[in-house]
Amino acid sequence: MIKKSLCGGLLLSLCLALSACQKNADTIRIATKPMTEQFILAEMLGILIQQETGADVAITKGIGGGTANIHPALLKGEFDLYPEYTGTAWLYVLKQPPLDNPAELPDALQQQYQQQYRLQWVGLYGFNNTFGLAVRRESAQEHRLNSYSDLAAASPQLVFGAEYDFFERDDGYNALTQAYGLQFKARKDLDISLKYQALTGKQIDVVSISTTDGALANPDIQVLSDDKHFYTDYHAGTVVRSDTLQKHPKLKDALLKMENLISEQDMAAMNNAVENEGQDEHTVARAFLQSKGLLRE
Repeated sequence: MIKKSLCGGLLLSLCLALSACQKNADTIRIATKPMTEQFILAEMLGILIQQETGADVAITKGIGGGTANIHPALLKGEFDLYPEYTGTAWLYVLKQPPLDNPAELPDALQQQYQQQYRLQWVGLYGFNNTFGLAVRRESAQEHRLNSYSDLAAASPQLVFGAEYDFFERDDGYNALTQAYGLQFKARKDLDISLKYQALTGKQIDVVSISTTDGALANPDIQVLSDDKHFYTDYHAGTVVRSDTLQKHPKLKDALLKMENLISEQDMAAMNNAVENEGQDEHTVARAFLQSKGLLRE
């Protein structure tokens, strides 16, 4: 009797374990880098995937090391997909030099990722989170600044500010000023968390940025155009395992609903809503998808 009960218990445990494994296998697992922007994007992806495929979704946010740890985990099957940036993939994953024609980057990435990794890029979201420069809007009006080239004549009257790393990077201060012929009156090394405060407080006049920073939702700040395309494009999109797409036939169409959906201004506003207004990522993501008419409920 005891032996029979034990066998029955073992059989039940085995069935439950198999059931749990099956459920886990059917779950689409999303990973993110440790950035507010990525948290919001993952929530959008999760909402659309659940709605369009009916699959369960598990999101793991804020993986330390970002691409350096997520990409290998994706190859091992520990995750199914994650938001990535084209410049990061080309320069740091594939270790390729910048392309002469940036427009060729998406097709080149798709080919290399499929051949080398059995991964696919599905749906670029529309925004380019690259490096950039911004000024106060009043300065832009006073000096007629719309592009980096416009800064050349005005730069001797302006103070430039950036975090320490910007002055050390190969594509940082020295390379940028040489490319555009900039000669600023002075430069200041700032804590990254204080640089926008320094700009609006008029301690500096020009600041290095990421083009979807939440602080750029401030209407008193104007982002300048990189008219010589000095910086590599970092268009955001979804990298997904090919076998996951095969297993979930409706997944590709779900991911494509994100294609060309989000502008730099949209992303900056959403980042600002989370970072500075205290909203949670899921609420911000759902509200944006609702505003675009993508939710059926």
